[in-house]
Amino acid sequence: MTPMEASNEAARICNLAPVVPVLVVDDASIAADLAAALVKGGLPALEVTLRTDAALDVIREMAQVEGGVVGAGTLLTPWDVEAAKEAGATFGVSPGATDALLEACAANDLPLLPGAATASEAMRLLEAGYTVQKFFPAEANGGVPALKAIGAPIPQVKFCPTGGVSLKNANDYLSLPNTLCVGGSWVAPKDLITSKDWAGITALAEEAAALPR
Repeated sequence: MTPMEASNEAARICNLAPVVPVLVVDDASIAADLAAALVKGGLPALEVTLRTDAALDVIREMAQVEGGVVGAGTLLTPWDVEAAKEAGATFGVSPGATDALLEACAANDLPLLPGAATASEAMRLLEAGYTVQKFFPAEANGGVPALKAIGAPIPQVKFCPTGGVSLKNANDYLSLPNTLCVGGSWVAPKDLITSKDWAGITALAEEAAALPR
């Protein structure tokens, strides 16, 4: 998969909904119910972070949910890429980008949303062919004003800002011409996951899916 093909697919996924849930799940037994609740609420693209021992099993379970498009977040190494692909991930997300990671995603035909925090990083990825990127960590890097400033000289790159994004500021990001969607964890808070309040999560997803862009 070429960087252009990867970016085209990343753009398609980012355009499915204004918000991509960023999920940290410890228990694979509830993964399908969680995914179904989010998809029902209008958020089909799901990012499962590889931050727990159960993450790969969570991806396997969520990949079976009708209507869901499941990706693996926190890809750091070629091994992560191969394991995520084997588990059923259809896209990947990374906090940054290395040559080894980009090569592994290309070799495994896994569309990647590579992370960039600065204009130089965005330019390097653009030079490599990646026109859709993750702006991370968004709020720590200056938030909406920083992303707007980067967009002025580099309008070719579109972003999914993640990190500190919430319902309160999501619309500010979504109003930028260089933002396709945002990534956030607020649509699946830990307390609702623990209590298995799937109706509550669906309600949060519906609220997020209705955000204008």
